[in-house]
Amino acid sequence: MANLDDTFSGTKDIAEALRFNEAVLLEWMTANVDGFAGPLKVGQFKGGQSNPTYKLDTPGKAYVLRRKPPGKLLPSAHAVEREFKVMSALGNEGFPVPKMHGLCEDPELIGTAFYVMDFVDGRIFWDPYLPSVDTGKRADIYDSMNETLATLHAFDPASIGLGDYGKPDAYIPRQIARWSKQYKASETGSVMAMDRLIEWLPDAAPTQDRASIVHGDFRLDNMIFAKGEPKVVAVLDWELSTLGDPLADFTYQLMQWRTPKEMRNGFQGANLGDLNIPDEAAYVEAYCRRTGRSNLPQLDFYFAYNLFRLAAIVQGVYHRSTLGNASNAKAKEYGAMVEPMADYAWSFAKKAGG
Repeated sequence: MANLDDTFSGTKDIAEALRFNEAVLLEWMTANVDGFAGPLKVGQFKGGQSNPTYKLDTPGKAYVLRRKPPGKLLPSAHAVEREFKVMSALGNEGFPVPKMHGLCEDPELIGTAFYVMDFVDGRIFWDPYLPSVDTGKRADIYDSMNETLATLHAFDPASIGLGDYGKPDAYIPRQIARWSKQYKASETGSVMAMDRLIEWLPDAAPTQDRASIVHGDFRLDNMIFAKGEPKVVAVLDWELSTLGDPLADFTYQLMQWRTPKEMRNGFQGANLGDLNIPDEAAYVEAYCRRTGRSNLPQLDFYFAYNLFRLAAIVQGVYHRSTLGNASNAKAKEYGAMVEPMADYAWSFAKKAGG
């Protein structure tokens, strides 16, 4: 089996559908990025499914450009403007995000809106089993990730300039409505379990007890770790971030422990002790300790909701691949993943009373 870290790490030639006028970008960066000096060499990162992301190399410094994909987009999707806003605010508070340099909302310049940030040199782990990490360091990788998410959830959004970043309450009902709509807009075939979930989830949603900044896609491969130590130095891919229920954010990551290896490379059935990866109970305990919680309620609902949401996202990636503007060549394979994910989500829904 191919090493996922090798498969998705680094850059490649820019896909034809995702090319843009590099001379125009060079002119914009010269005018808008402090200290910038060309010439400029552009490559496309291998990883990423949603917003195309490029490495910008110059003789003295490397940057990253992230843009909306070209073509007709689903409503409210690919909001690079929001990514720029939340990372700018969090960076000012010392939270691990790349330094932001500029946002261009003019779609005429390179074809879509984009922003430029620092390139953070470090390690990205695409395989949650961490085969490239010494066994003794794996638990520390996961503990740093746990601590980083707890830190994010501790911020008071209003005090750091993000009080208007979203509606803080009723997050899950709004997410269910949003992803039901997005799913239907990108539907390519009937999936019975998705239809059942769309009907059942709204009335089953628990009452939200706290509000925080939520990342929305917090997982191992959306962060950069220091080269020399198991420490998160940058959290990436804030496209789905908003204000809302921190438990939805945490349980999205916790799905790693509840899904089988063939689905999201999950840990279900793995000997985590031998791997030196914390088991679910230990990971939950660490998060609860850091956030002042005694336990996590209604996990079956949260898993049903998160798997439904993920299936809707995956359907969107697949739908974009049929239109030719998905940013990853493997996107077409996603179509086959939607129904198994939806079926698995419904199995949790049944445990929660569905």
